[in-house]
Amino acid sequence: MANMGSKDIARMIDHTLLKPEATQEDIRKLCDEARRFGFACVCTNPIHVTLCKKILKDSDIKVCTVVDFPLGANKPEVKILQTKLACRDGADELDMVANIGVLKSNNLNLFEEDITSVVKAKNKGVILKVIIETAVLTDREKEVAANIVKKCGADFVKTSTGFGPAGANAHDVALLRKTVGKQMGVKASGGIRTYAQVLEMIKAGANRIGTSASVKMMEEIC
Repeated sequence: MANMGSKDIARMIDHTLLKPEATQEDIRKLCDEARRFGFACVCTNPIHVTLCKKILKDSDIKVCTVVDFPLGANKPEVKILQTKLACRDGADELDMVANIGVLKSNNLNLFEEDITSVVKAKNKGVILKVIIETAVLTDREKEVAANIVKKCGADFVKTSTGFGPAGANAHDVALLRKTVGKQMGVKASGGIRTYAQVLEMIKAGANRIGTSASVKMMEEIC
């Protein structure tokens, strides 16, 4: 990590705008900023995927969207439809919210089915990150959730929606990294607003960072 420069950091950031009031002009600005700093992707609500793909078509910046965000409490059939529509519109990456209520009810079969349904519905090559909202889980529940996410074949386990009671912290990131090992991604998201926090998350084991404060942080270190 000591040898990482600003470009390396940028390539780990999902430049995010998930506010419901975001306009098309806001989305164009998001994409322009992603191009300017070289972020890994832009992450927006599903309605904006087509516009993002159009704006970023001549770049290597990916377009990410969310599935059943921010609650994750819909039935798997709803998530399947959302996934198929997102892939149809050209999404390169998906951040789905797992059904945390069924996890906490110890209905692990339904928790697994929920994730597997999206794994099967997405297009081949589309990256899937599964949000487990760590702030409402015990450490044991985090481990159980992360192991199931890995078993289902997702590419990343992600800490938070940013709409929960708290966001990412180094303890949770380290726990998830220890649980899933080196073969799977860990995305830290929620409440990350400074460069120091980014470094803390990377040190703990994150290899992707979700934040809406991306530009402020890059201007801080560039």
